[in-house]
Amino acid sequence: MPRKFLRRFMPDIQRLNEYGVLKPFGKLAHNTNLWHLNRRSAAGAFAVGVFFAFMPVPFQMLLAAAAAILLGVNLPLAVAMVWISNPLTLTPMLYASYRVGAFLLNQPPQPFIFELSLAWFQSSISTIVPKLLVGSVILGSLSAGLTYFLVRKIWRQAVQNAWNQRVAERKARFLKLKEELLERQKRLRDDDQ
Repeated sequence: MPRKFLRRFMPDIQRLNEYGVLKPFGKLAHNTNLWHLNRRSAAGAFAVGVFFAFMPVPFQMLLAAAAAILLGVNLPLAVAMVWISNPLTLTPMLYASYRVGAFLLNQPPQPFIFELSLAWFQSSISTIVPKLLVGSVILGSLSAGLTYFLVRKIWRQAVQNAWNQRVAERKARFLKLKEELLERQKRLRDDDQ
Protein backbone atom coordinates (compact mmCIF):
# COMPACT_ATOMS: atom_id res chain seq x y z
CA MET A 1 0.00 0.00 0.00
CA PRO A 2 1.38 3.46 -0.82
CA ARG A 3 0.75 4.76 2.70
CA LYS A 4 3.13 2.25 4.28
CA PHE A 5 5.76 2.92 1.62
CA LEU A 6 5.61 6.70 2.00
CA ARG A 7 5.67 6.65 5.81
CA ARG A 8 9.17 5.17 5.68
CA PHE A 9 10.53 8.25 3.90
CA MET A 10 8.53 11.03 5.56
CA PRO A 11 10.22 13.19 8.16
CA ASP A 12 8.50 13.29 11.53
CA ILE A 13 7.44 16.42 13.38
CA GLN A 14 10.43 16.31 15.74
CA ARG A 15 12.92 16.30 12.86
CA LEU A 16 11.18 19.21 11.13
CA ASN A 17 11.13 21.10 14.44
CA GLU A 18 14.89 20.51 14.77
CA TYR A 19 15.49 22.26 11.44
CA GLY A 20 13.17 25.10 12.44
CA VAL A 21 11.03 24.74 9.31
CA LEU A 22 7.79 24.72 11.29
CA LYS A 23 8.67 27.43 13.81
CA PRO A 24 7.24 30.35 11.77
CA PHE A 25 3.87 28.61 11.50
CA GLY A 26 3.35 28.00 15.21
CA LYS A 27 0.26 25.93 16.03
CA LEU A 28 -0.93 25.91 12.41
CA ALA A 29 1.72 23.33 11.55
CA HIS A 30 0.53 20.99 14.29
CA ASN A 31 -2.92 20.49 12.76
CA THR A 32 -3.38 16.70 12.59
CA ASN A 33 -4.97 16.91 9.13
CA LEU A 34 -1.65 18.15 7.76
CA TRP A 35 0.02 14.96 8.96
CA HIS A 36 -2.64 12.57 7.66
CA LEU A 37 -1.71 10.53 4.62
CA ASN A 38 -4.30 9.65 1.99
CA ARG A 39 -4.50 9.82 -1.79
CA ARG A 40 -5.58 13.46 -1.95
CA SER A 41 -3.14 14.77 0.65
CA ALA A 42 -0.21 12.78 -0.78
CA ALA A 43 -0.85 13.85 -4.38
CA GLY A 44 -1.21 17.48 -3.31
CA ALA A 45 1.94 17.31 -1.21
CA PHE A 46 3.93 15.83 -4.08
CA ALA A 47 2.67 18.59 -6.37
CA VAL A 48 3.51 21.36 -3.87
CA GLY A 49 6.98 19.96 -3.22
CA VAL A 50 7.79 19.49 -6.90
CA PHE A 51 6.57 23.00 -7.75
CA PHE A 52 8.78 24.64 -5.13
CA ALA A 53 11.71 22.41 -6.07
CA PHE A 54 11.80 24.25 -9.40
CA MET A 55 11.72 27.71 -7.83
CA PRO A 56 15.17 29.36 -7.77
CA VAL A 57 14.62 31.00 -4.41
CA PRO A 58 16.07 30.44 -0.95
CA PHE A 59 13.95 28.84 1.76
CA GLN A 60 12.11 26.45 -0.57
CA MET A 61 11.16 24.20 2.35
CA LEU A 62 9.58 27.11 4.17
CA LEU A 63 7.56 28.08 1.09
CA ALA A 64 6.47 24.46 0.56
CA ALA A 65 5.39 24.23 4.21
CA ALA A 66 3.35 27.43 3.88
CA ALA A 67 1.66 26.17 0.72
CA ALA A 68 0.95 22.78 2.33
CA ILE A 69 -0.71 24.49 5.30
CA LEU A 70 -2.69 26.79 3.02
CA LEU A 71 -3.83 23.94 0.74
CA GLY A 72 -4.34 21.41 3.55
CA VAL A 73 -2.07 18.73 2.10
CA ASN A 74 0.44 16.48 3.85
CA LEU A 75 3.04 18.81 5.36
CA PRO A 76 6.06 16.53 5.85
CA LEU A 77 5.73 15.04 2.38
CA ALA A 78 5.54 18.48 0.75
CA VAL A 79 8.65 19.60 2.63
CA ALA A 80 10.51 16.38 1.77
CA MET A 81 9.68 16.63 -1.95
CA VAL A 82 11.50 19.96 -2.19
CA TRP A 83 14.73 17.97 -1.97
CA ILE A 84 14.25 16.89 -5.57
CA SER A 85 16.34 19.98 -6.22
CA ASN A 86 19.55 18.95 -4.56
CA PRO A 87 23.15 19.78 -5.50
CA LEU A 88 23.12 17.06 -8.19
CA THR A 89 19.86 18.03 -9.87
CA LEU A 90 19.79 21.79 -9.33
CA THR A 91 22.01 22.73 -12.27
CA PRO A 92 20.04 20.76 -14.92
CA MET A 93 16.75 22.02 -13.49
CA LEU A 94 17.86 25.66 -13.55
CA TYR A 95 19.35 25.31 -17.02
CA ALA A 96 16.15 23.76 -18.37
CA SER A 97 14.11 26.51 -16.71
CA TYR A 98 16.34 29.17 -18.23
CA ARG A 99 16.04 27.65 -21.71
CA VAL A 100 12.24 27.33 -21.46
CA GLY A 101 11.97 30.91 -20.18
CA ALA A 102 14.16 32.20 -23.02
CA PHE A 103 12.01 30.34 -25.53
CA LEU A 104 8.73 31.59 -24.07
CA LEU A 105 9.95 35.18 -23.86
CA ASN A 106 11.18 34.85 -27.44
CA GLN A 107 14.70 35.87 -26.47
CA PRO A 108 17.78 33.93 -27.46
CA PRO A 109 19.60 32.28 -24.57
CA GLN A 110 22.83 34.09 -23.84
CA PRO A 111 26.05 32.32 -23.04
CA PHE A 112 27.40 33.47 -19.73
CA ILE A 113 30.28 32.70 -17.46
CA PHE A 114 29.59 32.76 -13.78
CA GLU A 115 31.67 35.14 -11.72
CA LEU A 116 31.39 35.58 -8.00
CA SER A 117 31.13 39.35 -8.07
CA LEU A 118 28.57 42.02 -7.42
CA ALA A 119 28.94 43.41 -10.94
CA TRP A 120 28.13 40.04 -12.52
CA PHE A 121 25.13 39.59 -10.24
CA GLN A 122 23.73 43.06 -11.03
CA SER A 123 24.10 42.55 -14.77
CA SER A 124 22.55 39.09 -14.69
CA ILE A 125 19.45 40.26 -12.80
CA SER A 126 18.18 42.05 -15.87
CA THR A 127 19.21 39.41 -18.42
CA ILE A 128 19.08 35.98 -16.79
CA VAL A 129 16.62 36.20 -13.91
CA PRO A 130 13.44 37.02 -15.90
CA LYS A 131 14.00 34.05 -18.22
CA LEU A 132 14.85 31.83 -15.27
CA LEU A 133 11.75 32.83 -13.29
CA VAL A 134 9.34 32.38 -16.22
CA GLY A 135 10.84 29.00 -17.05
CA SER A 136 10.82 27.92 -13.41
CA VAL A 137 7.16 28.78 -12.95
CA ILE A 138 6.18 27.01 -16.19
CA LEU A 139 8.26 23.87 -15.59
CA GLY A 140 7.31 23.82 -11.91
CA SER A 141 3.60 24.07 -12.75
CA LEU A 142 3.76 21.41 -15.46
CA SER A 143 5.80 19.07 -13.26
CA ALA A 144 3.48 19.64 -10.30
CA GLY A 145 0.38 18.92 -12.36
CA LEU A 146 1.89 15.80 -13.88
CA THR A 147 3.09 14.62 -10.48
CA TYR A 148 -0.34 15.22 -8.93
CA PHE A 149 -2.15 13.05 -11.46
CA LEU A 150 0.59 10.42 -11.52
CA VAL A 151 0.56 9.99 -7.73
CA ARG A 152 -3.25 9.75 -7.72
CA LYS A 153 -3.11 7.12 -10.49
CA ILE A 154 -0.39 5.08 -8.76
CA TRP A 155 -2.22 5.29 -5.42
CA ARG A 156 -5.51 4.21 -6.99
CA GLN A 157 -3.82 1.33 -8.81
CA ALA A 158 -2.13 0.16 -5.60
CA VAL A 159 -5.44 0.21 -3.73
CA GLN A 160 -7.12 -1.66 -6.60
CA ASN A 161 -4.35 -4.28 -6.62
CA ALA A 162 -4.65 -4.75 -2.85
CA TRP A 163 -8.42 -5.09 -3.19
CA ASN A 164 -8.08 -7.65 -5.99
CA GLN A 165 -5.57 -9.60 -3.93
CA ARG A 166 -7.94 -9.70 -0.93
CA VAL A 167 -10.80 -10.85 -3.17
CA ALA A 168 -8.61 -13.59 -4.66
CA GLU A 169 -7.51 -14.72 -1.18
CA ARG A 170 -11.13 -14.84 0.02
CA LYS A 171 -12.13 -16.77 -3.07
CA ALA A 172 -9.28 -19.25 -2.52
CA ARG A 173 -10.32 -19.72 1.14
CA PHE A 174 -13.94 -20.20 0.10
CA LEU A 175 -12.98 -22.79 -2.51
CA LYS A 176 -10.79 -24.60 0.01
CA LEU A 177 -13.63 -24.68 2.56
CA LYS A 178 -16.02 -25.87 -0.13
CA GLU A 179 -13.61 -28.67 -1.07
CA GLU A 180 -13.26 -29.69 2.58
CA LEU A 181 -17.03 -29.70 3.00
CA LEU A 182 -17.53 -31.82 -0.11
CA GLU A 183 -14.84 -34.21 1.13
CA ARG A 184 -16.58 -34.54 4.50
CA GLN A 185 -19.91 -35.16 2.82
CA LYS A 186 -18.31 -37.83 0.65
CA ARG A 187 -16.73 -39.50 3.69
CA LEU A 188 -20.06 -39.42 5.53
CA ARG A 189 -21.79 -41.04 2.55
CA ASP A 190 -19.04 -43.64 2.30
CA ASP A 191 -19.37 -44.36 6.05
CA ASP A 192 -23.14 -44.76 5.73
CA GLN A 193 -22.79 -47.40 3.03
